[in-house]
Amino acid sequence: MSDIVKYTLDNGVRVLVEPVGHVKSAAIGLWCKTGSRHEFDSEAGITHLIEHMLFKGTDSRTAKDIAEEIEGRGGSLNAFTDKESTCYYCRTLSDDAENGIEVLSDMMLHSLIDPEELSREQGVVLEEIKRSEDEPGDHVHDLHIHNRWGDHPLGKPIIGTPESVSSFKQQHIRDYMDRRYRAENVVLSVAGNVAPERVLKTAESILGKIPHTTQDSQPARPIGKAGKFLESKDVEQVHFCIGTDGTSIYDEDIYVLAVLDSALGGSMSSRLFQEIREKRGLVYSVGSYSLSYGAGGAFTVYGGTSPENWPLVQELVRTEFDKVIKDGIGLEELERTKRHLKGNMVLALEGMSSRMMRMSKNELHHGREIPLEETIAKLDAVSADDIYRLAGKILPESLISTTAIGSFEA
Repeated sequence: MSDIVKYTLDNGVRVLVEPVGHVKSAAIGLWCKTGSRHEFDSEAGITHLIEHMLFKGTDSRTAKDIAEEIEGRGGSLNAFTDKESTCYYCRTLSDDAENGIEVLSDMMLHSLIDPEELSREQGVVLEEIKRSEDEPGDHVHDLHIHNRWGDHPLGKPIIGTPESVSSFKQQHIRDYMDRRYRAENVVLSVAGNVAPERVLKTAESILGKIPHTTQDSQPARPIGKAGKFLESKDVEQVHFCIGTDGTSIYDEDIYVLAVLDSALGGSMSSRLFQEIREKRGLVYSVGSYSLSYGAGGAFTVYGGTSPENWPLVQELVRTEFDKVIKDGIGLEELERTKRHLKGNMVLALEGMSSRMMRMSKNELHHGREIPLEETIAKLDAVSADDIYRLAGKILPESLISTTAIGSFEA
């Protein structure tokens, strides 16, 4: 039986608390179910820019005050923006949890969005875009998803473009927040040595007045575009992504893909790592990952290699795909891969931040707690036939796209 306690305030804000008595800290996340996929075409990057702006001062706190009231008490403070959600989070000592909730709430509800600060922070984000483009090992992932999904809402880069980011004014920020930062989209999640009733009391006093009523709907499922996309850049390595469409958050095959992903490239014992790095020494890093969103998902193999090794690396990735399509994976490898996945989940939940993240995402996507035992049972239920079926569905060569950044000849 889980110890997670859930409250729903009168305005629709959800409050999740997982008391963990043996620790001396708390992880606090204030989430809004809004991300780059919710932006209009003219708003590319605005969700991420808002994340930056909420650290720049409120009616009662300067930017320095915000940082000092968490870090000066021994905590840490940060945020991130994804395609479907934004999270403002902090770690605090147990007796500072209510202060952490108050600071995060003040940021979300009372930020000034000062025009001068906005102009400065636009400059910061523009530098962030340049840095991303200067780091091909990072940039290739965004480029790959954009190449696959094009103008689909999930294909847009979270960070936006220099043109869109430069165009935003204070009113654009306020209009977007009025539309998306609504009570039904807000979740406060706390894991650690805290009393649920005290968290609820603090949340009611601060978050209970957020306006409600909002509309949300899923876009159509993105259908990936196959092919090869090469970007020439003066770099030493070829940085690549090779992938296909995957599963949405709501597809039962999400558990099958988790096992297939782990077997192919999810660890040092995976097929791709052993074949390409350990046996042949063709790369420093190679691996795979899956992305799952409400409308769809993607499965991607990534890595970096020298230009002379690039043709062979592509052949080896294709060979591993074809092996799984033809033969699936054996029972011993299947069980070993499941143990690896289950062990990683259990070990992650030793940390309060991972507990907070897990229960928040389950609430945002499914509206309920998904016990660890349920997830483990669904992983255990994945069969060799399931792997064989899914590999045949998503890994044929006709469905694969390759994105690479390297010093290619024109």
